[in-house]
Amino acid sequence: MPSRQIIAKELTEVFKVIAHADRIRLIEELHRGEMDVNTLAETLNLPGPRMSQHLSLLRAHRIVEERRDGRHHLYKLIQPEIARWIVDGIAFVEGRANAVPKSKINAARRLWSDS
Repeated sequence: MPSRQIIAKELTEVFKVIAHADRIRLIEELHRGEMDVNTLAETLNLPGPRMSQHLSLLRAHRIVEERRDGRHHLYKLIQPEIARWIVDGIAFVEGRANAVPKSKINAARRLWSDS
């Protein structure tokens, strides 16, 4: 199989995994560094079981890794560059003929570009 096909297939898998609004928000929250599951659920206003499902999928696809500290489950991005991809993707959203108001785009860009 030619290298372009292999890479395209791998990218397709990554895009499938992150193709959910909650997981995109979760990745962007983790760009700040390691966080425990309860803080993530609270920050993103997601129920615990739903957060666990998303984290399980991201962990299975090696996007996040888990570390346990006593009863706390801490997560971090394995390759933080994925968060940069998402921020860079804002330009594509911006170019989609008023699909999202400019104020919302700018707010997301400011929030997600913070380190």
